[in-house]
Amino acid sequence: MKISTKGRYGLTIMIELAKKYGDRPISLRSIAKANNLSEHYLEQLVTPLRNAGLVKSIRGAYGGYVLAEHPAKITAGDILRVLEGPLTPVEELEEEEPAKRELWIRIRDAVEEVLDSTTLEDLAKYSDGDDGAYMFYI
Repeated sequence: MKISTKGRYGLTIMIELAKKYGDRPISLRSIAKANNLSEHYLEQLVTPLRNAGLVKSIRGAYGGYVLAEHPAKITAGDILRVLEGPLTPVEELEEEEPAKRELWIRIRDAVEEVLDSTTLEDLAKYSDGDDGAYMFYI
């Protein structure tokens, strides 16, 4: 399973919004500049996130984007499913041997468990090199 730039940059948008949760709206321009990303590409990614109800857009001179819910209520799995689709490592084939089919299911379930138990709050609070930092296991 490979996460595309859609998923990676979408997570970047959401983590930045989570870091500023409760503050004023954040512009995509500032997120793009801070992370050295294309603002145009981020605009394409924020639309499905808004349509899924994960972010809200605020119009006006001080407008931008905010999370639709508290960062503790939005998971990495929520975001990646919107941007990447189903989180399956391989296409399950009916002709597949039962042992291999079971392996693919176990891998899928393990990936989903990690993504669904990792919240935006966890990701926003993560700091590199911190001994008490959140660890990710697959």
